[in-house]
Amino acid sequence: MNQSNENFPTLDDIKSLEQQINEQSKKIEFYITEYTIEILALKLQNGDFEVPDYQREYTWEPERKSRFIESIFMGLPIPFLFFWESPETGKLEIVDGSQRLRTIKEFIYDDFKLGNLQLLSLLSNFRFVQLSESRQRKFKNKSIRGIVLNEHTDEASRFELFERINTGSKVARPAELRRGALHGLFQELVRELAEEEMFKALAPLSKKEIKERQREELVTRFFAYGDGLDDYKDKVSPFLFNYTKKMNAKFEKNRQQKDVYRDRFVETMEFIRRVFPHGFRKTPKGRATPKARFEAISIGSFLALQQRPALKNEDIDVTSWLSSQEFAKITGADGANAIGRLKKRIYFVRDRLLGA
Repeated sequence: MNQSNENFPTLDDIKSLEQQINEQSKKIEFYITEYTIEILALKLQNGDFEVPDYQREYTWEPERKSRFIESIFMGLPIPFLFFWESPETGKLEIVDGSQRLRTIKEFIYDDFKLGNLQLLSLLSNFRFVQLSESRQRKFKNKSIRGIVLNEHTDEASRFELFERINTGSKVARPAELRRGALHGLFQELVRELAEEEMFKALAPLSKKEIKERQREELVTRFFAYGDGLDDYKDKVSPFLFNYTKKMNAKFEKNRQQKDVYRDRFVETMEFIRRVFPHGFRKTPKGRATPKARFEAISIGSFLALQQRPALKNEDIDVTSWLSSQEFAKITGADGANAIGRLKKRIYFVRDRLLGA
C-alpha cells in the first residue's frame, strides 16, 4: 500500500486519543486474585459469594458440568473468574463464572456424579467422595484466578465491562445484565410486565430465550423506543441502559408513573391482541418473536394510538400489508439496529394503522 496516499493522524489526533484512553482506563479499577478450588467451593457454600439476578439460572447440563470437572483434573487452563466487590457487604458478586463455581461446589459438596468422559474415561461415573483422599486434596489444591472490580468502579463502566466479557458468550445477555446492574421501580415494572400472560401469549419465545430474559428485553425496547429515539446512536445496549437508569430515577420521584407506564403497555397489547391475528408471530403456529417484527408492531401500534386514541375501538384489517413483501423486507435482520431501519419499520406500521 502506498502510505503517501493515506490520511495519517495529526499530533493533535494522537494527543486526543491518548487522553481518551487514559480517561476510560481510570473508570475501571480492579485487582487480580487467586483462590484454590477448595476455598472457592467453601465460599460459595457459605454464602460469601453473591450470585446476581442475571446469573440465577443454573443452565449447564450434566454433560457440560462433567467435561468442566474433567478439564480441572487434566490441568487445563480455566478462564478467569470475574467479580465485583460490593461496597455495602464487602462480598464478591459473581459477574462471570457462576456456572463454573456452582459446578465445583456441586461436585465437592452436593454429590454430583460425573457422566461419561472421553479422555479420562476411567473417571466416568465417579463422585468426589469416591476418590482417594490424596486425589481429593490434589483436586482441591488446584487454583483459579479471578479479577475483582473494586467498589469505586462506576455503574455505567461496570455494565459496559459486563457486556464485553460476555460478547460471544451465552452466560449473560443485555437484559440479564441490566437486571443485575440496575435496580429500581422501572426495572421492577419491566419484570412484572414480562410475566403478563397476555404478553407471553402474543410473544412466544424459546426456553433458552426466556432464561436469557428476552421478554424483559422486549418490554424495555417497547418503552424506550416509544418514548423517543433522540439519544439513539445505532447501538441498542447503551441506549437501553441509559434509558433504564433514567426511568428508575423518574419513577422514584413520581411513583404514579409506574401505573401510567403499565397502562400504556397493557392497552397497547390489548389492541394488538384484537387487531393482529397472530400477535407478533409470523404464522399462526409460530413459536418465535423476531425483535424487528416486535418493534414494528408494538411501537407502531402505540404511536398510532397516541395520535388517534379512537383506533382502539375501530375495525381494522391488517392482513393485506402484514403479509406483504414490503413489511417482510423492512423487518428483516440486515442492519436491523440502524436508526433509519428502526424508524422505517415503526413508522410503516403506524402509518398503515392510521390509513396513510
